[in-house]
Amino acid sequence: MGDFNVSKVGDEKQMRVFMRNLLNDVQALEYMLNNDKFETGITRIGAEQEMCLVDKYWKPSSNAMEILKKLKKYEWVETELAKFNLEITLTPHEFKGKCLSKMEAEIQKRLDIIRKKANDLDTEILLCGIMPTIRKFDLDIDKNLTDIPRYRALMEAIDDQRAGDAYELRLSGIDELLVKHDTPMLEACNTSFQVHLQVEPKEFVRMYNIAQALAGPVIAISANSPILFGKRLWHETRIALFQQSLDTRASQDHLRERSPRVSFGKDWLQDSILEIYKEDIMRFRVLLSSNTQEDAIEILEKGGVPGLKALQVHNGTVYRWNRPCYGAPSGMKPHLRIECRVLPAGPTVVDEMASAAFWLGAMTGLALKHDDIRKQMSFDDASDNFIKASRTGLDSKFTWFKDKKISAADLVIKELLPIAREGLKHRKVDSKDIDKYLGIIEERARKHTTGARWALRTYTKLIKETNPDEALTVLTAATVQNQKKGIPIHEWKIPNLEDIEEYMPNKLMVAEFMNIDLITVQKNDILDLVADMMNWRKTRYIPVEDTKGQMVGLVTSSMLLHHFTRKDDCLKDQPITLVRDIMITEPITVPPDTPITDALEKMQKHHVGCLLVVKDGELMGIITEEHFLQITNRLMKRLK
Repeated sequence: MGDFNVSKVGDEKQMRVFMRNLLNDVQALEYMLNNDKFETGITRIGAEQEMCLVDKYWKPSSNAMEILKKLKKYEWVETELAKFNLEITLTPHEFKGKCLSKMEAEIQKRLDIIRKKANDLDTEILLCGIMPTIRKFDLDIDKNLTDIPRYRALMEAIDDQRAGDAYELRLSGIDELLVKHDTPMLEACNTSFQVHLQVEPKEFVRMYNIAQALAGPVIAISANSPILFGKRLWHETRIALFQQSLDTRASQDHLRERSPRVSFGKDWLQDSILEIYKEDIMRFRVLLSSNTQEDAIEILEKGGVPGLKALQVHNGTVYRWNRPCYGAPSGMKPHLRIECRVLPAGPTVVDEMASAAFWLGAMTGLALKHDDIRKQMSFDDASDNFIKASRTGLDSKFTWFKDKKISAADLVIKELLPIAREGLKHRKVDSKDIDKYLGIIEERARKHTTGARWALRTYTKLIKETNPDEALTVLTAATVQNQKKGIPIHEWKIPNLEDIEEYMPNKLMVAEFMNIDLITVQKNDILDLVADMMNWRKTRYIPVEDTKGQMVGLVTSSMLLHHFTRKDDCLKDQPITLVRDIMITEPITVPPDTPITDALEKMQKHHVGCLLVVKDGELMGIITEEHFLQITNRLMKRLK
């Protein structure tokens, strides 16, 4: 949505006015395309850098607005959807010479300015596609939605379109995640590095299709979002998360096709950028209205340059991974851009610039080699490569030109890097910049190391040594430390638990600490089953739930011991004992957002060895004295 003054469409009259302006904008754009009204003869690049904010315990920090107050003289930094995110907009550079190293220096300088102000508030910057330590309760819309009307309007407008009863995430990787959320705030987990390439109108179709073809390989070599809520999922989980978090569709008993607002597209672009805008108007309902009205046709008739505000507002609520952009800077001719949205934030600034250089060079190089990329591969293969890369990153095997089957690493090293090099040379980019940034891409591919692979290796190692929260904390802290040093990802070492001095589990919530891999029984099960399950599982507590997952009781090992050791011979003639005959019907429970210190006090107060974690009657997890012993053990080891 940029900086537009927007609001939720309030009534039919407002909708009619906005739709008329939207259609006028399309007509105006078509006129401008047909009458050479766009800037030509120069190519610029630009970018937007999103970032996460973490507190001194490496968890989300909701200090964005306070930090912005300290940065009020800088127009290049602005809010994002959540209070734990910020975004900076970079200065456009002409695509030549030292443009890449200049952009890197600018990003680093601006991050340093933000970091200095953030550190005053015990806050640090994190560049990562998805913050490893983010928790589901951090996405409470009342707690962490940035307090700006346009964000509230967007959330409400998307929610109004929802067909089902909740937003669902369904993802499988090494682990599996099945979770519901009541708002679109799940989208706030994502942070990216969005790169822009100015394109002349006559070249837009060809260049846009090249961007689509490159999406898979670019994701594969740049993936940096493998973990969400402690689950190891896709290498670039951000791709699926973004789509599902804003997906208003629901399952139906028919095969009618409906498109998500976040998508890769359905086919190659054929004739004009207008195809994208028109399709998005046809497929997706208007969510927001621009409060600033303009008559684009009238502006053109007077010799002016329209902002196409209505078209830009609607385009800002339909999220293509390669997005068309219209720009009309004050005092300049308008221009067209392709915005590459597949790149995640991080792992470091130099890594981001290497990924940008790879994409920009490959875009230019492929345009030099091929008049029409559609003759080289099918759109279905490009789309398939996009999903494969999102799932498995550098482990992917692609279908490339002329139906060639090739691994992601080989495609990058053997084919795309030489093409990217030629593209950058054609743009007369500084040779040292070319060697530096494409050298990083080559090392990533040769060492088979992306941010995603490093994070997965790190978390998989640490999770065997400690609890998930500490593993994620160490992973996040190590990421920040490496980013500050500016070390490219292929040189990062796998951290150890002891590498991070500060770990404060007393700040945990029960939801971060509880065991969610539950073994449960139902009240009509026989007690012998419970006894065997406790023995097999080596546990002393088994919750009792109904068929809907609602908590109805608890069975403990002491209860079983008491039952089976009673010296009453007449028991032999009694009916088989069921769980309901002995279970505790009102066990001590806590909600998932309970501080861990409060949970410990409750266990001590009631002299119990476990607490069931329950929300709205639904059993969510369990914590036991063993969990506290594990944390105590880890803290004692850190004090050695």
